[in-house]
Amino acid sequence: MQYLCKLAINSTATAGVLSSRCFHMIGTAHYSVNITMSIDLLSFKTSAETALNVASTSSIQRISSLNWTSIRLELELNGYAIVSKLLLAETCEHLASLYAQEALFRSRVIMARHGFGKGEYKYFSYPLPSLVQNMRSGFYPYLASIANDWNERMQIPVHYPPTHEAFIDRCHAADQRRPTPLLLQYATDDYNCLHQDLYGEQVFPLQVAVLLSAPNTDFTGGELVLTEQRPRMQSRPHVVPLTQGDAVLFPVSNRPVQGTRGYYRVNMRHGVSRLRSGQRHTLGIIFHDAT
Repeated sequence: MQYLCKLAINSTATAGVLSSRCFHMIGTAHYSVNITMSIDLLSFKTSAETALNVASTSSIQRISSLNWTSIRLELELNGYAIVSKLLLAETCEHLASLYAQEALFRSRVIMARHGFGKGEYKYFSYPLPSLVQNMRSGFYPYLASIANDWNERMQIPVHYPPTHEAFIDRCHAADQRRPTPLLLQYATDDYNCLHQDLYGEQVFPLQVAVLLSAPNTDFTGGELVLTEQRPRMQSRPHVVPLTQGDAVLFPVSNRPVQGTRGYYRVNMRHGVSRLRSGQRHTLGIIFHDAT
């Protein structure tokens, strides 16, 4: 017996159906039969996934090669530090394309529904994409050293372990089990109100954001804004200049500042100004999990 089959795959579905119309040929007679097989389309590697896997293998080396003395100094002087061209433009585009893959995420937030601003974002589910996971675990040891110094200066009796795995164990023991790395998407007139990314008792005091879109090409406006609320003083704003692939490291809520009588705490918030045109994607890496 011989079967001649025509196959049709719905590649836009998360889990699709493979349909086959086969013609059963016996001699000169033709018998038609329809065959339907369920398939998991996520088992097919896309070009984006392949490119991200390649990028993830070099991400830890890239992070370890950064000038961490300079980064520490910038964080202390300005309250943030920029890592130029952490990711290639192609990698940024592949990361942004993940936004359409619903199976990768645990939840979607429409910001206007909660008074957070205008726009939307999605939290990744576990397991995280390999590049996101490697960046989270790769940045952590260097930032933990800075965080421990900051807590000592601010007289906060919390010490962070040397590995991110150990810190996540601490989060899970406190019933903070939901991953917090996220992709954010803004369109024309969208914005993000000033806020702090706090999700429970366990808080890691630094976070990372990577701009995945190209300013003045993909979008205009949409600047990252940080504010410092200083004791007995008016708040000081920072507009952080980023290009595609740049990462910015900044505090979640507090940072120490040297005063005449020692160190004091400065309260930090961050947001995104209104997009004037286009579409903007950002990868956010938060190191503590959520309740």
